[in-house]
Parts: sequence; C-alpha cells; structure tokens
Amino acid sequence: MKENSSERNIPLGIFCAIIIIFIWSGFMVFSRAGVTSNLLAYDVAALRFMVAGAIVLPFCWTWWPSHLPLKAKLLMASCGPGAVYTMIMYFGLTEASAAYGGVFSNGSLPIFTMLLVFFVTGEKPFRNQLIAIVTIIFGGILLAASGVKTGGNNVALGIMLFLLASAVMSIYIFGVRQWGVTPRQALALVTMPSAIIYLPIWYFFLPSGIAETEHSIIIFQALFQGLGPGFFAVILFALAAMHLGATMTAGFSAVVPATAALLAIPILGEIPNTLEWIAIGIVTVGLALLIMSKKPA
Repeated sequence: MKENSSERNIPLGIFCAIIIIFIWSGFMVFSRAGVTSNLLAYDVAALRFMVAGAIVLPFCWTWWPSHLPLKAKLLMASCGPGAVYTMIMYFGLTEASAAYGGVFSNGSLPIFTMLLVFFVTGEKPFRNQLIAIVTIIFGGILLAASGVKTGGNNVALGIMLFLLASAVMSIYIFGVRQWGVTPRQALALVTMPSAIIYLPIWYFFLPSGIAETEHSIIIFQALFQGLGPGFFAVILFALAAMHLGATMTAGFSAVVPATAALLAIPILGEIPNTLEWIAIGIVTVGLALLIMSKKPA
C-alpha cells in the first residue's frame, strides 16, 4: 500500500526531519557516553527498550498492523531502530567516536536508500545526485583513512559497524513508504518485538555493568534512549518518510555529522583533528547537495 503523493504534507515532513537531526546527534554523543561508562552496550539497549516498551505496551494490540504481509512485518521489526540496529550502533560507538558515527551511519544512509530504491523500483539517481554521492564517498574515505591511521583496527571495526547499521536502517525507511506504515504501527512493529525478545535474553544471559554504574547515569540513559531514539524518533522517521519519501528523509541526515562532532566536544572531550574536520565538512556538503538536488526537466 503506497500513500498518494497528493496526501503529502511537505512542511510536516521537513519539521519531523529537523527534529530527527537533533535526536540523532544526541543519540551519537550520549550513546557514546553511555557505552564508555560502566554500562555495557547490552545495558544501554536494555534501558532503551524498557522505557519504550513500557510506553507502547498498553497500545500494542490496537496499533499492531495485522493487515501487513508477514514479510513486511519481519523486515520492519528487524531493520527499524530496534534491537538489531541499536546493538550494531552501540558496539560501533564503543570502537569509534561520535563524529565517526555521525559521518558513516548518517552519511551513507541516503546512498544505501538510493541503491535500495533503484534495485526495487528501477528508479535511477540523476546526475546531481551522483555528484553528491561521489562527494560523500570522498569525504568518508578521507575520514576513514585518518581514523584507521590514528585508531587502527578499533576505528576500522567501528566504521564497518556504522555502515552496516546504515544499510539496515535504509530498509526500514524504504519499507515505511513502500507499505504505508503509520507512525503508530511503526512503534508497535519496532518496539515490542525488540523488547519481548531482547530484554529476557539480556536479563538472563548477557553481561551487565548496571550494578557498578551511578544511578544518575542509568536514569539519564533510560529516559533519553527510551524517549528519544526509542519512541519519538520512530514516529518522526515514519512521518518524514510518509511525507518526504525515503531518499529525501535519509538525505536530511546532512547536518548530523557536523552537529554530532560539535556536541561531542563539550560532552565527550572528543576533538576532531584538522583532517577529520575537513572530511566531516566534505560529507556535510555532499549531503546538503543531495538534499538540494533536483531532477532535470
């Protein structure tokens, strides 16, 4: 089920995409702070799904999209910002800085989404989009070279995890538009399967650092992760994809690399070097070009 283009509300889609920028910049930085404290990546994910799951649980039966085919449910549940994406990102952030997370998970998102759109629908990127993509890739290679040189295999592993997370998220963004998934349905699909499956596994089988962590850190991570990326971002991603389309929604990640890098300076003390700033700037310019690119008449 695809939504009619006449029903699109472009200003609403843009507003949702802008709020996502702030949430996702915070996600990069505060998640990095969480997984580099006594908390483990498993703990941060558990706190996220405890809060988001508790909010969605009373409405899950009503919001559940029973009309969707099984393939759609499985893809949306596994590829949305749920347990799979979350764990990939958290482990990536244990290996590389928030700035790298912003560049590689957000910078590659419109590229993966565009490729997915091409393979599924046959819609080819036009010249301006290709120029933007080349710019993004060049900036990413420059940043990766700098990171691997200074951080070695750890940074390389973090970059690979960020790219994997981006590929997973692109499937979710495309699916929202392809199957006409509403924000409420997206919340039910993403949150409840992750909470029901992940939380028991975490509690009984996975290591935890919660007992050694200050209560203030636990409370902050639970509220931010559960309400920000765990609840509001799921709704906003769905609304933005409905009204802007998959490629444009992904492209609004343009400023996340820069904002995440700036936010990481006072919070994490992670200051990019000159080459890293240049690479972040190139990726940001490429993403901005992608957003502004128009199909030739």
